Amino acid sequence: MQLVVREASAGPFLSQVLQQALSEQQLSALQLQQIKSKAVLMSLKFADKFYNKYKMHLLEQAAYDVIGITSLGLRALSDGDPQQALQALLSQEGIVKPFQKGWSMLSAVSRKTPGKNSLYGEVDEQLLQQVSSPPDAEDWPGWQAYQQALTEHHRHQAMQLLRQQFYQKQVFDEFEHFSLEEVLAEVVLYRAICSGDKVRQDLKKRLRQINLAEHWFSETYLLLQTEAVLSELPAENAAAIRADLGQHFIPALLRTLQFCRDYQSLQQTDATPEKLDAFEHKHGLQSPLLGWPHYLEL
Repeated sequence: MQLVVREASAGPFLSQVLQQALSEQQLSALQLQQIKSKAVLMSLKFADKFYNKYKMHLLEQAAYDVIGITSLGLRALSDGDPQQALQALLSQEGIVKPFQKGWSMLSAVSRKTPGKNSLYGEVDEQLLQQVSSPPDAEDWPGWQAYQQALTEHHRHQAMQLLRQQFYQKQVFDEFEHFSLEEVLAEVVLYRAICSGDKVRQDLKKRLRQINLAEHWFSETYLLLQTEAVLSELPAENAAAIRADLGQHFIPALLRTLQFCRDYQSLQQTDATPEKLDAFEHKHGLQSPLLGWPHYLEL
C-alpha cells in the first residue's frame, strides 16, 4: 500500500506528514512499514464491511477511503501540525485513532435523507467520495469538502433551533422548504412587532391592534433585533446563520416592515378582502409569511 506523495505540500494530509517525516529523517523504514501494515489491515476490514475484499479494484478503493478518512481525522487531531500528526501515527494506536476520528467527523455532518440509505451507513456517500484519495494525488479536496459539510450541518441545526426556540408550532410540514434566511426573517420581524412573542401565523390579524413605533423603521433597529435573536443561539449556529445572510437581508426586512405599515393602513380603512389581496400581490408576495398567503420575497 503506497502512502507517500510526490511533494510534501500536495495530496492527502497523511501522505504529506509521511513525506515530510521521511525527508527530515524523522521516520525510519521500519516505522513506515508498521504504519503501512496497519493501513493495509484497515483497508481489508473496510473493504470487507462495505465492498468486497476479494476484488482488487474494490480493495484499492477501500485503501483510498482509509487514506482520506485518516487524513481528515489526523488533521483535526493535530490541528494541521505535521509534527503532532507524526507523533499520533507513531503512537501505539497508529492510524486507528485518526481513522476513527475522521469517521466520526463524517458521520456527524452527514445528512440523513428519509427513504434513502447510504452504502456507508451513517456516512454520506458523496461526502466520502470527496474525502477519499489516492496517496499520490496532486490535490486533496477532502478537508474543504468536510468544512463545507460542517457549515451546512450548522446551518441545518440553526434552522431547527430557530424553529424550536422561537416558534409556537413545533411540528412543521415536511414539504416546507424555506431557506434559513426566510425563517430568521420571520423570527426577527415577529418578535420585533409582537414584543418578543413566539412566532405564530397570525400577524396579518394582529396588525390591527399593533402600534407600529416610528423608531422600528430603521436598518439599525432591525440589525439590533437580528443580533438579539442570534445571541440566544449557540455560537457555531449563530456563525452559520451570519455566513448565510446576504447583504440585502436587513433592507428586505425594512421593506417588509414598511409593507406591514401600509397593509395596516388599508385595514384601518376597512378595505375589502379583494383590495387587501390585490395589495399583497402588487408587492410580489411569493410564499407564506406570518399569516399572509405568501412570503415577501427577500
